[in-house]
Amino acid sequence: MINTDFKSIIDLIKAFPDEQNCIDHLEKLRWNGNVVSPFDPTSKVYNCKNNRYKCKNTGKYFNVKTATLFDNTKIELQKWFMAIYLVTGHSKGISSIQLSKDLNVTQKTAWFMAHRIRNCFGISDNQLEGEVEVDETYIGGSINKMNHERKKKVQKIYHSQGMEHKKPVLGMVQRGGDVKAMTLQKAQGIEMRPILFKEINESSTVITDGFGGYQYIDRVFKKHVKIQHSQGVYGIGAYNTNTIEGFWSILKRGIIGIYHFVSVKHLDNYLNEFTFRYNNRNESIQVKFNELLSNTEHRLKYSELIKAGA
Repeated sequence: MINTDFKSIIDLIKAFPDEQNCIDHLEKLRWNGNVVSPFDPTSKVYNCKNNRYKCKNTGKYFNVKTATLFDNTKIELQKWFMAIYLVTGHSKGISSIQLSKDLNVTQKTAWFMAHRIRNCFGISDNQLEGEVEVDETYIGGSINKMNHERKKKVQKIYHSQGMEHKKPVLGMVQRGGDVKAMTLQKAQGIEMRPILFKEINESSTVITDGFGGYQYIDRVFKKHVKIQHSQGVYGIGAYNTNTIEGFWSILKRGIIGIYHFVSVKHLDNYLNEFTFRYNNRNESIQVKFNELLSNTEHRLKYSELIKAGA
């Protein structure tokens, strides 16, 4: 593998000066010398010209970009690498308008590139353990209206529909470790509890506020500590929900300050973007860059991106 010890966008360009260098790096990360057919992983593979390979069992040709984030793209890999560097490196994300200026592409192209990258972040399968803070929040609503207008609208909708004008999001963070966040249909115990039981090890101490949706989780987890915020209690000894609330603050500042608006359809991918950066907060930019490149076998088509609900 070529030298990937880069600390700036200039270093990145020097490390990947042309298409072949980018291809070589991708092949090293994806296959490490053992090329696998995306059409039949059990098939023998023939090495052909121009960075192409042939799957013996299916007779189909492919390259390192096939069935990945880069499949069927006309944009050179160096620009893709720069986009990945910028999206993973900016602590609050980067808008498609700014990305289009940095890459010298149209805003529409930058928007599509950012969504394709965002589609590759994913969530770790590892369970959280130890002391785990859990909280729910709501994303969306009239965040850009004047305070008095927003207050009137929120009060009106709140009394008629509860919090249905916003999308509920569940978050879990292991103290000193990773965070996980995902959207909910409704912030109710019947939906939340199965997620908690799946994502958090039963030997953990789970810290929540007094929301009723967390009832009965003490039957599964080692310990359940409830911080009754409604009663003016925000900590019991060393137990509090400050870490997960800090993550919500990062997430909401990023959405309001950088993206301004995110659709419900794509909200989970935005959550994955912010959790990826949070979980890799102590890693160098090249580690985050290569981790994303190692998880690019997720192709998002433009037709899927813009279909109803986008």
